Amino acid sequence: MKQPAHSAILLFLLGALFYLPFLGGVHLFDWDEINFAEISREMLVTGEFFRPNISFSPFWEKPPMFFWFQAAAMSVFGVGEYAARLPNALIGIATLLVLFAIGKKLQGSRFGLIWAGVYFGSVLPFLYFKSGIIDPLFNLLIFSGIYFFILSTWKRAGMRIMQNSLPAPTLMILSGVMIGLAMLTKGQAGYLIVVLTIFVYWVSRRLARFVSVSQFVLFTITAVLVTLLWYGLETWRNGPWFVSEFVRYQIRLFSTPDAGHGGFPGYHVVVLLFGVFPASVFALRAFGRLPAAKELHEIDTRRWMKVLFWVVLILFSVVKSKIVHYSSLCYFPITWLAAVVIEYIIDGRLQMSRWMKLLLGFIAGLFIVATIALPLLGAQAEALAPLFDDPFARGNLEADVGWPPTTLVPGIFLTMVMAVFFVFAAKKRWRVAFPVLFGGTAIFVMLSLIAFIGRIEGYSQRAAVEFFEQVAAETDSYQTVYGYKSYAHLFYGKRKPVSNPEATFQNDHLLYGDIDKDVYIATKVHKAQDLRALPGMTELYSKNGFVFFLRKKTASR
Repeated sequence: MKQPAHSAILLFLLGALFYLPFLGGVHLFDWDEINFAEISREMLVTGEFFRPNISFSPFWEKPPMFFWFQAAAMSVFGVGEYAARLPNALIGIATLLVLFAIGKKLQGSRFGLIWAGVYFGSVLPFLYFKSGIIDPLFNLLIFSGIYFFILSTWKRAGMRIMQNSLPAPTLMILSGVMIGLAMLTKGQAGYLIVVLTIFVYWVSRRLARFVSVSQFVLFTITAVLVTLLWYGLETWRNGPWFVSEFVRYQIRLFSTPDAGHGGFPGYHVVVLLFGVFPASVFALRAFGRLPAAKELHEIDTRRWMKVLFWVVLILFSVVKSKIVHYSSLCYFPITWLAAVVIEYIIDGRLQMSRWMKLLLGFIAGLFIVATIALPLLGAQAEALAPLFDDPFARGNLEADVGWPPTTLVPGIFLTMVMAVFFVFAAKKRWRVAFPVLFGGTAIFVMLSLIAFIGRIEGYSQRAAVEFFEQVAAETDSYQTVYGYKSYAHLFYGKRKPVSNPEATFQNDHLLYGDIDKDVYIATKVHKAQDLRALPGMTELYSKNGFVFFLRKKTASR
């Protein structure tokens, strides 16, 4: 077998080994994971796969493509956490193979393997493939679209690397298809990001023409035609209302701090520096002077990667809503630039600066301190609870999650990884040092998920989730929450469509109106007094900051 085939098989096995296990080991998290999984579950319940619904009412915040993948997984593996997260695990495997293939084409098999390995061994890129959120698919489609766009412009320019490649129009159509699918995954932001990237690249080239008007029109028309597979058919079937609400929501998301997700202007800088560790440290070096690239397409790729990075970072720093995964498209250019620096270090064309070693040690040290302090503090949670003014937080800390000595393993392991890395780095044995650093970081993230994520969930939401699971298993009833936003009662309460036309899922009706089934209600401890004051409300029990109530049915079926 040729070396590239060996590398591709290695990456496939790594992805399968690390991304597929333990997906169902912990409940889905409010809001996004449960929200998206519930939309997919309701598709299976109703058979309505075209229009997303939540609580069996139209959900216009996202297009349906990712939900189709989740619903397909649920139809095979059953409705649950594993199926909800499985699409991203498979997308993770595909991403590693795509990065290797692109890197191999542009700079050789070794570079492709380095790039995929750097992506695999960075914290947030690894973590997202263990989740049930939309962004991994969205990002892969956008990046693939930009890649085909770049290839098309290179083909038009007659670059040597594009000999024996597909024609420029075909590559541009592929680019449009990818961006159209991205818009079917998360909305018009996919097109906006690409157009801004193209515009900034054009400006950086001093307005030198690099793409023809006809090429750009072909790209745009293709993207629009792909989106019409849903946007157009939805409008044709049901009128413009749903799509209009979707567009209004996208505008509101960009202009206001949605759902309280505000933040300071440098929010995403911090997220990327610490979240894409250790790749972020090496990527920083790429913004300084680097050895000259050997080929014209390598020079151009660096420009595209830096432009994409700055466009995404600045765009989502300006956007009022600040959520961690908004800047996750930056993971591709960050890891590319890191791979460039790492390859130069391996070849001896670049030295690993002292500041890079210090920054690596500093960020790793923060992770080590956090992952060692968390079990130590967790073991004293009840003693720490009185220090919090928030009664809900105090209740959370009463959860009995247990912190055995094994929960110290992630922090200790990362300490060992960094020690071994620095030993080999001092000897300039980079072919050992970098696999230790990035492979060790991947293992560290996996160990941290196993050690901490279930315990964090135990403090934050498990009492409410288990309440709805038990109620759904034992009763035919309604479930809801009061005083806070959640989707847990929908997914874990296995909500069904309303069979009684006089009943609704509106909280006012469930709390005050005539109901043909019992209503089970979860609230937070500081909101419980409101429900205690309502007639016909029975307090069942309280647990870990939550209080649970029952309202008996008032109307016959």
